[in-house]
Amino acid sequence: MLEVTLLGTGGTMPLKNRWLSACLIKHMGHSVLIDCGEGTQIALKHSENKFKPIDIICITHFHADHISGLPGFLLSMSNEGRTEPVTIIGGAGLKKVVNALCIIAPNLPFEVKMLEYPHDISEFEFDDLKITPFQAKHSVSCLGYNFKLKRAGKFDVEKAKKNNVPMKIWGQLQKNETVIFDGMEYKQSMVLGNSRKGIKVTYCTDSRPTENILNHAKNADLLIYEGMFGDDEKIDRAVETGHSLFSEAARLAKNANVQKLWLTHYSPSLTEPELYENIAKDIFKNTELGFDGKSESLHFPE
Repeated sequence: MLEVTLLGTGGTMPLKNRWLSACLIKHMGHSVLIDCGEGTQIALKHSENKFKPIDIICITHFHADHISGLPGFLLSMSNEGRTEPVTIIGGAGLKKVVNALCIIAPNLPFEVKMLEYPHDISEFEFDDLKITPFQAKHSVSCLGYNFKLKRAGKFDVEKAKKNNVPMKIWGQLQKNETVIFDGMEYKQSMVLGNSRKGIKVTYCTDSRPTENILNHAKNADLLIYEGMFGDDEKIDRAVETGHSLFSEAARLAKNANVQKLWLTHYSPSLTEPELYENIAKDIFKNTELGFDGKSESLHFPE
């Protein structure tokens, strides 16, 4: 299961009732934070989530509304008693930016590891959740992220017997890739069938729609994509600033064959996104307006 929560849905500046775009993904006691603009630590508190379980922070780009809240956020993690390392993933220049920001958050009681895409990593995996950055198209270098939760195949009794796997370790091999028993190594593939469909979440803000984004979002269970402007007449402004319209987000979702679209990252001038909701729904009916605190648990299909 993945639990996805929008902490904030605003772009450029926070509003009275709308924090800046940030998202939390939770899985088996661990959490991933996507972006950390000013006020993100307050938004997290409002959502009744905690700082300490956050192991990974994914930064889309280095505009202030997506990263300026990082020093305070790391200090809040420290105040909640975190001592385990925290990994921050972002594009080229991440280390320089984070080190500069953290001048005002010195002496943290945990290590901050920084991985720059594509130089340090092409993907990152912890437990059975795979995080894959990909290039978006904004006024500066910007990343989107795929989150894929793998699902192993079903236990195959006949396969286990055929491979002479002792019954005593059948349960262990359903949870572990290899098991040593009586001096022999047994692999999980010896008892499981083909992998089953997992869960996929695609997150992308601050971008024009592109073929690359479409390809990465294909068949996602949930696409979280920006809707900076609701009115199609804002197309020139969207192109100029490297953002997207509601209609463009919906068209992208439809062409990518996703199950559901959440719109987020609204312009400060878009105070009533619901006025433009049908523009998106007429193109892709499974469009939902994001709002601060919106949350859903995604489960494996039966």
